[in-house]
Amino acid sequence: MAARFKMSRKGVGQLLRSEMVEAEMLRRAEVIRSTAVAISPTGGAGDPHPGQYRSSWTVDSKARGGRRRDRATATVRNNTYYARWVEYGTEKVRAHHVLLRAAQAGGR
Repeated sequence: MAARFKMSRKGVGQLLRSEMVEAEMLRRAEVIRSTAVAISPTGGAGDPHPGQYRSSWTVDSKARGGRRRDRATATVRNNTYYARWVEYGTEKVRAHHVLLRAAQAGGR
């Protein structure tokens, strides 16, 4: 005879906010961050901020994150003012999609 399973919503919520899940989210975010650093462009000879984009990757985690603040989350971001332009490009500069490529390659 098969055993029956009864899910506890409270228990699932506690699991999603647990230190164990937060640690795993942080580990995956660090993998993505290190990949992003490795593939970040550094700029050419005329770049006024060579290497600033590459050195500006950060990671943070929260036990109560997400839209409803009901789960552990970790966030990878680049704090340079021009990070959006590097990621998505402009009419003069092609898009590099650094964070997209890092997330696709890492996080496992």
